[in-house]
Amino acid sequence: MTTSQAFSSSTVVATPDRRFGCVIFDCDGVLVDSEPIVNRVLNRMLNELGIDISLEDSTALFLGRAVREELDTIERMRGAPLPENWLSQWLVQRNAALEAEVEAVPHVRDAIAAIAATGVPLCVASGADRIKVKLQLTRTGLVELFQEEGDDGRAREHIFSATEVERSKPAPDVYLLAARTMGVEPSRCAVIEDSPAGITAGVAAGMTVFGYAARNDATMLREAGATTIFTDMRELPGLLA
Repeated sequence: MTTSQAFSSSTVVATPDRRFGCVIFDCDGVLVDSEPIVNRVLNRMLNELGIDISLEDSTALFLGRAVREELDTIERMRGAPLPENWLSQWLVQRNAALEAEVEAVPHVRDAIAAIAATGVPLCVASGADRIKVKLQLTRTGLVELFQEEGDDGRAREHIFSATEVERSKPAPDVYLLAARTMGVEPSRCAVIEDSPAGITAGVAAGMTVFGYAARNDATMLREAGATTIFTDMRELPGLLA
């Protein structure tokens, strides 16, 4: 399905005359400082499988990618099938580490508040599973920033994950789902990403991608298609204006 085929005139709502009709945040590395935690756990579990790979190399290989979709890669690296319960153990150990350690990215709460004050709709679109996304946003207190009260009085979340789509990043599926649900054309969406896989997904969705390079190489993000690179969340509201 092409970007244009994913939308019809009945699904898109009119937005005020502003630069973007929606700002879509990745989660890991953009809203929450989770990637060092997750990469450390993954590297240890790869080493326990007998795979001789450094933390630096495993981080570069799996950054921005869903581990559950990389099992074939891990088996090729190991040269043997994975133990039957390996994926479930990965999820348990990953979630336990995040629950204990994850924190919000510096200044991101104030940046979100400043952007929201302009009236532009906000949402989260993550390549991770929904359990992980909700765990992290809840623990850091950011989840409330992506909720609004529905007509029935219940909180409605503007949070999208790889759980709801067929393919995770670098495929554009989760970004197209977010735009369609928010009722905004992809061309009017700004994406905030920190990984080449995520930037590739945003570009493939037909969106404008801003690369957050506080931890990752700016050149790598620019080569993936980010139109603007920044390193401090305090810069973001001005960049989107």
